[in-house]
Amino acid sequence: MSRWLQVGLLGVVAYYLQEKFTLFINMGEDGVSRVNPEYELKLVQVIYRHGARTPLKPLPHKDQVEWSPAMLEVPKHTQFDYTGGTFPGQLTTVGMQQMFNLGLRLRKDYVEELNFLSPAFKPSEVFVRSTNFARNLESTRCLLAGLFHQQQEGPVTIVTAEAASEILYPNYYGCEQLKQLNSNKMSAASSQPGMMEDLKKIQQELNIDTTKEVDFFLLLDNLLAQEVHGFPSVVKDKTLLQRIEERTIDIISYITGPSSRKGLQLSIGPFLYTIQRNMLEGAETQNRKLYLYAAHDVTLIPLLMVFGIFDKKWPPYASDITVELYQHQLSKEWAARLRYNGEVKVVRGCHTGLCPLKDFLDSLSEFVLSPEDYRTLCSTTDQEKDK
Repeated sequence: MSRWLQVGLLGVVAYYLQEKFTLFINMGEDGVSRVNPEYELKLVQVIYRHGARTPLKPLPHKDQVEWSPAMLEVPKHTQFDYTGGTFPGQLTTVGMQQMFNLGLRLRKDYVEELNFLSPAFKPSEVFVRSTNFARNLESTRCLLAGLFHQQQEGPVTIVTAEAASEILYPNYYGCEQLKQLNSNKMSAASSQPGMMEDLKKIQQELNIDTTKEVDFFLLLDNLLAQEVHGFPSVVKDKTLLQRIEERTIDIISYITGPSSRKGLQLSIGPFLYTIQRNMLEGAETQNRKLYLYAAHDVTLIPLLMVFGIFDKKWPPYASDITVELYQHQLSKEWAARLRYNGEVKVVRGCHTGLCPLKDFLDSLSEFVLSPEDYRTLCSTTDQEKDK
């Protein structure tokens, strides 16, 4: 209770009941829902998947796809100076353009229409965080180039973390409990009725040696990468690709799905804590305006599950989840809104897209993990719990 009192989140509750929030959402001429001007935007957090890349591992197929170095060329309009990160990667030109386009969309929303962000990058306004993969660092470069039209009033530092302490994806190496949980559930998921039969049948249809080690993740990763880059499809029947996606989703849902509270907690709980902290601090101090987080598909999926908006579709390259914080200028009520790939979504526990902040954060509360709780849970093994 005291937490809400400190930041003044409840305000005059009787004046603005939950259903009143429907009055503060307008539909623009372009069909995009916009918040009533009585609500002032205070903070934006964007969590995005990197742009299109080469596959993580090639399929053991006799007709290998050739990934030419020319597919990695950097378009001039996506260049943007930054420091941070260490490793080279394989973000393609297609992926660079995807991320540049995402930056353009953010610019239209928050620079041109709302006049919320400055037209040039300012370190005092924007915080940038990425996993330490070149495809993410380069994706961020392209996004910033689109968002700020290659204009900056100060250095851009992309903050990264050591692999063992990374929280922007499910960290099986830094969390022993998650590693153990994932290992047990992965075996069980692969043993679900029809799973192995489907895999062998698909390998045969794609002319892949069934003695080679192949799983649904590897199949989906390669086929989606080939599709977005315009390679001739090895999948003649589109329903086959849908089947591969469905099976991949089945496995990841079994491991970290909504029914697995612990799995979701350990996978995304520390990052949810960061998102929540940013919102609470934004309501109190209002320092930075924009937080950018370069993450992965395996980050977005558990986030979508927690928010109750997962559509059982694999997040495309350059997908984004945007969380906005608003304050009503008269009542001083705080509210939040979430968009997935630009579309406003109604979060679990909320009744409309624009949701009272308390309700928004309450919907996440069972999955949020503080750094201290995360370290404690991660270091606890099943054997220790049985003692």
